[in-house]
Amino acid sequence: MHAYVAEEFTDSETAILRRYFTNLEGPVFALVNLPEVVKGALFARYSRSSKSLRRLFLDEFVGDLDLSGDTSIDATVGLDRADELYQRIFVEYGDDSVAQLGGVHLACEQASNVLTKVLEWGRLMSYLEQSTRYLGYDRRFHNGHYRFYRDHDLLESRFGARYVGEMDRMFDTYAELLPILTEWLTRKFPKTPDDTDFVYRQAIRAKALDATRGLLPASALSNLGIYASGQAYESLLLHMRAHPLLEVRLYGQLMLEELVKVIPSFLKRVDVPERGVAWSTYMAETKSATRVLVESMWERVVEDEPTEQVRLISFDPDGETRVLEAILFGNSTVSHDEVQKRVDAMSADERATLMSTYVGNRQNRRHRPGRAFECTDYRFELVTDYGAFRDLQRHRLLTIEWQPLTAELGYDVPEVIVEAGLAERFEESLRRSADLYYDLRREFPEQAQYAVALAFRIRYVMQMNAREAMHLIELRSSPQGHPNYRRVAQEMARLVRDVAGHEKIADAMKYVDFSDTDLERLEAERAAERNRRNR
Repeated sequence: MHAYVAEEFTDSETAILRRYFTNLEGPVFALVNLPEVVKGALFARYSRSSKSLRRLFLDEFVGDLDLSGDTSIDATVGLDRADELYQRIFVEYGDDSVAQLGGVHLACEQASNVLTKVLEWGRLMSYLEQSTRYLGYDRRFHNGHYRFYRDHDLLESRFGARYVGEMDRMFDTYAELLPILTEWLTRKFPKTPDDTDFVYRQAIRAKALDATRGLLPASALSNLGIYASGQAYESLLLHMRAHPLLEVRLYGQLMLEELVKVIPSFLKRVDVPERGVAWSTYMAETKSATRVLVESMWERVVEDEPTEQVRLISFDPDGETRVLEAILFGNSTVSHDEVQKRVDAMSADERATLMSTYVGNRQNRRHRPGRAFECTDYRFELVTDYGAFRDLQRHRLLTIEWQPLTAELGYDVPEVIVEAGLAERFEESLRRSADLYYDLRREFPEQAQYAVALAFRIRYVMQMNAREAMHLIELRSSPQGHPNYRRVAQEMARLVRDVAGHEKIADAMKYVDFSDTDLERLEAERAAERNRRNR
């Protein structure tokens, strides 16, 4: 099993932590006995800090809390009385909805980038992940090791020494190029008198981190904060138990051990043979059987590298009509058949007026029209680097399906890397990543993903209704976004208008930003500075 790097705390720190964290040694632990607003603030700070959650709590939060009434609490001890209460209610009501009413804040630390995508699989869960835009990976753990996942089977195989060596070299290249690129960016984008040193440094560093993150392997470790109901955790844990990667299955067990300390009754079915165990077995067997069948149906074909990053592969040509029908249905008392007749009889001007009235005067991108926009769908096939996929995958209310991470679809080299004269060293590291991946794949087809750098492309499909498309496209095209996913969002907007022909829906997306931006985070950092001054 992967050896997680344990933290060390003083006796006084341990005395404080035991009141609020269910585990003081492992990488997974729940937060208890704290106000909800404190848990939320702690997770928000967590996403932009290199510290562990427990260390962050000690360094930045303890001083602002009144802990005098909590001295007798020990969160590391099981809550038997709470379990009895929950069990009585759960048995009495006997309904899954009961498990929706109790939630837990769970910290998941030292998880590979492959694992974090599994952890963020559930739709009805909230996540904050450590950001590669604000935190550099040039720092090592206190034991001197770079922060990447060491799979037990890989380490024990004939590839063990090579795997560790190549991972170290990838991190070395990242650590070498980051300061060089940062210095180059300061020359290309000189500081203006309007910005403070802090704002300028933050924007430059974000640009440098955005460009170099493609050098990091998918084995790079991240910290993740999750908030979810018992029902959502149950679904995620059953999904993780059926996963082919050992890391995912072991981590799911760690999560279960911590969660049962807080919401034990909500998770009792996970280990029941005819319930949770049977469910996980079903998912594992059907996935494995389907993969074997598909592989047997035709020979493996190696395609050329894709030339298009975003394709609209499915849509309803009458999608705008479907939306108009939904608008009319929700604002009348007639049947759907009658609604269809009335929409069919409308002139082009009447249709446009109905749509624009329903959309209204949007003052900002958060003003979105109602659920009538959910009556038409778009299905996009995307090929982007894994870094952009990580950002887009967070939109969980839509349907997203992704293929395994490979080195077969090529990679992307950021423009600033080329301009700074660093492309040769950048690509040399990526070639080593690909060589290791292909050698590992023969014996370790699942674990080989760990060796693939984030600059390599992955193919996936995103299907969303027009309302979700409006949210995603407007948010991800904003100037402070990463250039890679900004291009995706902008192309999606074009395809909705030009390929689907949904001009009225495209017009409603008035906050899609097609501008070019040099320092993506500069304006956002300026806004943050103004907010700090106001406070």
